[in-house]
Amino acid sequence: MAKERKQTELEQKARQWLTERGVKLDDIAELVYFLQNKYQDELTLEHCYENVDRVLRKREVQNAVITGIQLDVLAEENKLESPLQEILDTDESLYGIDEVIALSIVNVYGSIGFTNYGYIDKQKPGILEKLNDKSQGCHTFLDDIVGAIAAAASSRLAHSAANEQSIDDE
Repeated sequence: MAKERKQTELEQKARQWLTERGVKLDDIAELVYFLQNKYQDELTLEHCYENVDRVLRKREVQNAVITGIQLDVLAEENKLESPLQEILDTDESLYGIDEVIALSIVNVYGSIGFTNYGYIDKQKPGILEKLNDKSQGCHTFLDDIVGAIAAAASSRLAHSAANEQSIDDE
């Protein structure tokens, strides 16, 4: 029987907030599958899910998740000063800080993550399309964070497949 891993308070909060904002790990796993299914013949959603779970164990990822979600929530509650409030409300295209936070996640697993992230950010498949819909709340940071988690998990998967073993990321 496998020993249950204890999550830190930070990890628990990051996972909880993702769920509360309507993002399931299965949604992110589907994005990983979208990114990697053409390159790995034996790829399963379960394998994608495992890689998403491993990415979410990283402290820098957890920090990005809680920071971005908190900013989105504050924007929804109109608790930010102008002009930041309006920038986040409209997800202004030249703002870019949402992508900077996302890139901090992508960077965890190397340069392949940057191309994965750029591609998925433009395509907006699955949950990303829903999060990008401005009528569903403020997800200025969350859509980029979710795409970045998927890109990082995809990169982790690609590195593992290339090495035919799990990469050392403990």
